[in-house]
Amino acid sequence: MNQAGRGKPGALNRGTNQAGGRLYNERLVLSLIRRHRNLPKAEIARTTGLSPQTVSIIVNQLEADGLLKRLAPLRGRVGQPLVPYALEPRGAFFLGLKVGRRSSDVVLLDFEGNALGRIHEPHPYPTPHSVVALAQRGIDELGGSLAGTERARIAGFGIASPFEIWNWESQFAAPPDVLEAWRETDVQASIAGVSPWPVYFHNDGTAACAAELVLGQGTKHEDFLYIFIGSFIGGGVVLNGHLFPGRTGYAGAVGPLPVPAPGGGFQQILKTASIYVLAEKLAANGADPAVLWRDPDTWGDLGAPLNEWIEASARDLAQAIVTAVSIIDFGTVILDGAFPLSVRTRLIERTRELIAGFDLQGLADFSLIEGTLGSGAREIGGACLPLLANFTQDREVLFKDA
Repeated sequence: MNQAGRGKPGALNRGTNQAGGRLYNERLVLSLIRRHRNLPKAEIARTTGLSPQTVSIIVNQLEADGLLKRLAPLRGRVGQPLVPYALEPRGAFFLGLKVGRRSSDVVLLDFEGNALGRIHEPHPYPTPHSVVALAQRGIDELGGSLAGTERARIAGFGIASPFEIWNWESQFAAPPDVLEAWRETDVQASIAGVSPWPVYFHNDGTAACAAELVLGQGTKHEDFLYIFIGSFIGGGVVLNGHLFPGRTGYAGAVGPLPVPAPGGGFQQILKTASIYVLAEKLAANGADPAVLWRDPDTWGDLGAPLNEWIEASARDLAQAIVTAVSIIDFGTVILDGAFPLSVRTRLIERTRELIAGFDLQGLADFSLIEGTLGSGAREIGGACLPLLANFTQDREVLFKDA
């Protein structure tokens, strides 16, 4: 599947087929400043090994392009005061779309990763038509909220969606004609037809992982397994500070991992540690599962169904995490999801307790920590795809031209 950008070049699109030392060094400087929040030229030169003259030329050009801003000089030390540089929040903008089982969202991010606007659209199931219509609405309403000069700084539109939706008949609970429509639709090409900017597409779990890498715990951890629990469980892998999508884009998918089934044998972990399973439990107890999709950050008291779901999910997550760490030697596992922070905390605490019960001999110590973006990670991850493609070194991993 072609994951490169499609559509008409945006004003700030630096292109995925450009090459050369200048572009590489620009991305290197921007990535360092994003990681450290602000850096003076001398520190950039020391960290990168580039000459002070080269760094000065790059930083001055990025400032002239409106991507960096200079901060107040650091005084109180011997010699010339150091002038730190930071990202200019309104230097670039990105639109991101999440295609979900029971709701879809579109978000507008600035260059720092702040969400400037969001459209949340619950639905019984997504259709290609509804997703393109939501994308158009995001372009019109969120893109239109920017002044003309700022709108020209939108660098791209990213889509975070499950791959091959038509293969998830029982979980999506969509009519056969809708699933067939998904099989026949190239959603990336459809949205590229209405977008003035390049369009990027990736698996929703990997996109959420991209958001955590760029805007969350990725600034502190070079290698991690990322797990996101939405309607379905998914995830991604970061190695040496870069996304690792794998041969087909499914690296870190997590959902297919085998765990013990209640009646014996094995089943995929997505059949326990997914929110659609909690929805089924609520419905079986006479409760309205729509509360899970209306506002993922506020569920209220769900009682026994939630308690049972957390216990079953934690049990299988513990096994899956120990299995993954045994293979890759991850030092960190990050868990996040489309649920309230209190639920995330409970799920992580119980999973840690169950991990401690495994025989961990032969494994190096690792930590299980909370993600930082919560329910918005997938649409924010979608918006991070054009950010990664145009302003970081991860373009070589995710966005090679077909």
